[in-house]
This record gives sequence, structure tokens and C-alpha cells, in this order.
Amino acid sequence: LLLCATVATAHDFEVGGIYYNITDATNKKVKVTYRGSSSSAYSNEYTGSVVIPESVNYDEIIYRVTSIEGSAFRGCSGLTSITIPNSVTSIGGSAFSGTAWYNNQPDGVVYAGKVLYEYKGTMPSNTSITIKDGTLGIADYAFHYCSGLTSITIPNSVTSIGSSAFYN
Repeated sequence: LLLCATVATAHDFEVGGIYYNITDATNKKVKVTYRGSSSSAYSNEYTGSVVIPESVNYDEIIYRVTSIEGSAFRGCSGLTSITIPNSVTSIGGSAFSGTAWYNNQPDGVVYAGKVLYEYKGTMPSNTSITIKDGTLGIADYAFHYCSGLTSITIPNSVTSIGSSAFYN
């Protein structure tokens, strides 16, 4: 009997300390993800200041960075700042939960680059929100459980609205 050990990974490749998955090989698009088989496989993988590039070169192919996977930075308590390029138009749920960067954001609408990431805190009753002009996307679960939201104005620049963005 021959036993082979394999290491499960969720990422396709790593460049400059950032992990990526290919989302569209034909159009050469990738998303930022976590290291390993799950977001909890490595603790505090990303620390300090992280700068996500607009594109990355892997195996002599230039890929455009267009999204950030849900939980990609989750639990990285040492992540203090993040720079996100305009090429990123979608962000998955809980991408920044448990990071110093997110914890230091004031209550209210939190933007991550040109994406409305989440409403932080308890939303007051009868809240109307106007999303900033130039915003490219609304993240997964951005307004989940925001029962006080009565109206929202979304600019034409928004090209992506994440799953369950207005859940409950």
C-alpha cells in the first residue's frame, strides 16, 4: 500500500506575498484569495500594509486583478492598511473581518478602494444612503441585516452588486 500525502490549497499562485486564484483564464483575470485550503488555515497571513497591484505576472502571463475573495483577509489582525486598485470591482463577504484596518474604520459606510464594502455598526431607522460617485461595486452582504435602510441611490459607475448585498 502506497500512501501519498497531498497539501490542499485554495490558491492557484502567489506573487509578492499575495495569493491569487485564476477566475477567467481566457480574459486573464484573477482574484485575491487566502493561502491554503481555507481562510483559517494560516493565521495572520497578511500583516502591515498590503498593496494589491492592478495586474500580476505569473508564468509569463499578465493577469488583471478584478476581485477579492470572501474571507481573503479574514482574521489577519495585523493588517493595518490596504491599497486596492481601480481594477477591483467586487469583494466577497467577510473579506476584511477581524483586521485592524476594518476595526479602525468609523461606523457607517466603509469603502475598500472603489467598492462599497459594508455598513459598519447599527443602522438607524429610516436611513437613506447615497453611494459615492465613481464607486465600481457593492460587496457581498454590504447591507445585510440593515433593516433601517429605506432608500439607496446607486451611481451609474457601479457595475457589480454582490450576492446578498441587501439581504434581510
